[in-house]
Amino acid sequence: MAWREFAVKAGLGGTDLGAVELGDPVRSQRDAFESTWRGIRPGFDAIRIRHRLAPCPEIDCVRHLIHPAHIAAAELRAAEIRTGADRVLIAEGILTEHEYVHAFAFHHGIILDTLADVPRSACTLNDEALLESLANGLLPLCLNGEFIWIVAPWQLSARFLLNHLQRHQQDRSRLRITTMEWLRDFIHRETDVAIACKAAFDLRATRPDLSAGTTRSRRPLAFFGVGLAVMLLLAGLQTSLTIVVDLALAFIFLSWSGLRVFAIFLSSVPQQLAPVRDDAALPLYSVIAAIYNEAESVPALIEALKRIDYPRERLDIKIVVERDDTLTRHALNQLNLAAPFEIVVAPSAGPRTKPKALNAALPFSRGQYVVVYDAEDRPDPLQLRIALAAFESGDVRLACVQARLTIDNTEDSWLTRLFTAEYAGLFDVFLPGLAAFRMPLPLGGTSNHFHTATLRKLGGWDPYNVTEDADLGIRLARMGLHTTVIPSSTHEEAPARVAAWIKQRSRWFKGYLQTWAVHMHNPLKLWHDLGAAGFVVFQMVVGGAVLAALVHGVFIGVLTWQLASGLFWPAKSGVLEMMFLGLYVTTLTMGYVLSALLGFIGLSRRRALDSVWYLIWTPLYWLLLSTAAWYAIYQLIRAPYHWEKTQHGLARNSRRAMSKEAYK
Repeated sequence: MAWREFAVKAGLGGTDLGAVELGDPVRSQRDAFESTWRGIRPGFDAIRIRHRLAPCPEIDCVRHLIHPAHIAAAELRAAEIRTGADRVLIAEGILTEHEYVHAFAFHHGIILDTLADVPRSACTLNDEALLESLANGLLPLCLNGEFIWIVAPWQLSARFLLNHLQRHQQDRSRLRITTMEWLRDFIHRETDVAIACKAAFDLRATRPDLSAGTTRSRRPLAFFGVGLAVMLLLAGLQTSLTIVVDLALAFIFLSWSGLRVFAIFLSSVPQQLAPVRDDAALPLYSVIAAIYNEAESVPALIEALKRIDYPRERLDIKIVVERDDTLTRHALNQLNLAAPFEIVVAPSAGPRTKPKALNAALPFSRGQYVVVYDAEDRPDPLQLRIALAAFESGDVRLACVQARLTIDNTEDSWLTRLFTAEYAGLFDVFLPGLAAFRMPLPLGGTSNHFHTATLRKLGGWDPYNVTEDADLGIRLARMGLHTTVIPSSTHEEAPARVAAWIKQRSRWFKGYLQTWAVHMHNPLKLWHDLGAAGFVVFQMVVGGAVLAALVHGVFIGVLTWQLASGLFWPAKSGVLEMMFLGLYVTTLTMGYVLSALLGFIGLSRRRALDSVWYLIWTPLYWLLLSTAAWYAIYQLIRAPYHWEKTQHGLARNSRRAMSKEAYK
């Protein structure tokens, strides 16, 4: 908060405050503040009386250490957003949590406990309850036969603690104070094995029917593989039976494309959703970003998260890193991150995947809501407020809010331009259309906002599914919950080179096959959960996406081989050959046209028609999709849980940076 902003809020807009920031350390600014404070103090005292702002007792312990201007501004801010003034001072970087807790303990005669020497046996809570204690900042212990409470000040808890001690002085000996960091370290140390098992194996153990990590999830894939083999065999034989199979495949291919275009009539240009502006009404919001080998992307990611327009006192940001990713951890340490940032180390047990890393952070997330971002994400600063507005205007079954993803480095190559068109068609047309009719929605891999309690109830993410986002969206739908899409954008970096793009897209296709197999283990139960319309949409959107890409490759391959061998030349062609030729050409042409149309509509809504001419390369893009789909089949057989990492930080251009006002 700048001095000038503070003055305006305090009704002192005419005072010359200079450019000194409240967030600067007081010790280095004390002399500069003295004259300014003498000039504005009478006005602030009048504001205090007018608005009946009582002093905040939780910062009495540090009043003598901090300049009165900081104290005054902190008390005003605390009253505005209904939190403790200690939280404001810590969020502004005026003092650290450790400095505050030391001062609080000394001033009020309460024992300070680092919890370093407390044994696990002193806490009778089970591991699950122990994890929940972090959200409350309260830890019950039994030491030397005496029951005591460990308190980590959070939100208004320091003030409540002082009010309690005023009425119950005898409880002072039964209380000890610590920091949230020390409490978190104690819980992590004593529940390390439990956290690892929960993150990597909990869903597989409790709901094996919904996990890609069980053998039962592979049975539908076996049927899929047999069907694929029969399709290839018949395509090569070119018999009268083949035309029946090819007609069915053409129908699937065109149905998948047609469903996407049909969404044009279901969705509309997004209406602006007014973000929640009342800071006092904002709940605690957790942000999780799981990153791996992203040292170069770390500074930009942290800067993007700092630009989020949300009170820092109400933010809880978790950066999840792998234990052996020393470069990324070093890059984070170089930034000297303080509240609300926290680094969480993912456990080594289980598969090394993004969903396992997210699961490791979920137990430590204190927010009522939680959002997931990736290393390359640049979210709209107002996105959290807009998501809250969507939750507040939705019904009780609204469990997830999906922001619209868009490509930032559009001008890097022809591939990124086509990627931009594809994302525009997907997130600005197709998914909003599905959401409007509450159909199953395969979530995007980032910018998903959830009710934290609902996410925990669902078991978090499946660590064995390499598209955990799509799987979670289907699980939400099966539980009778739904997702909506909000008019807020997150800019992402797309691979600009074909090899990197193939690896990324093959992982998506592999994950879609995993998701399809998991939920098709019991088709009747799936039909019952989703309903007839939802069941069909699931087949088209999840299974159909992969099958359409595979069919495209088969049709192109057969057509090319027949043309090269001369079987389709008029002199050699019979009725059957001409039927195949007409079927292949019609199917492929219609698929290209429908895909290009969806991209065109999406680009127009995204106000990015400067890339529309690249849609003439749609046939080439489909060839790449087919290549990625067939490579996904190979990957599914060879390494079903291997995560093909996409390298970020390679973008040369930024559409967001070049635009004065990014589309929202």
